[in-house]
Amino acid sequence: MIYKFKSKAAGDLIMLEANGRQLLKILEKNFPEQQAQGILTVAQMPRAVQAIEEAIAAEDRMRAEATQAGAPMGASGGVISLRQRLVPFLAMVRRCLQANEPIVWGV
Repeated sequence: MIYKFKSKAAGDLIMLEANGRQLLKILEKNFPEQQAQGILTVAQMPRAVQAIEEAIAAEDRMRAEATQAGAPMGASGGVISLRQRLVPFLAMVRRCLQANEPIVWGV
């Protein structure tokens, strides 16, 4: 399954299932009915931006600590970070927030 996030204010954004589920968990939309189909309202977007930024910062700290301990987390081994995966969605949320348009998926 793939997730297709859509809005009138931005182009569609497609994520593979694992990444989409991870994003929805960060957004606290992890009930089965919210994973299949849902909406991120304009009112929910400021909290969504905050939650995504916190998750990215937490992973960045974890990667830095692992590197200091001598166990790099694949920075050069082709592992894609949460930051790289979620920056496009973060841009979409900010654009939609500015345009006052919700984001939907599964519709």
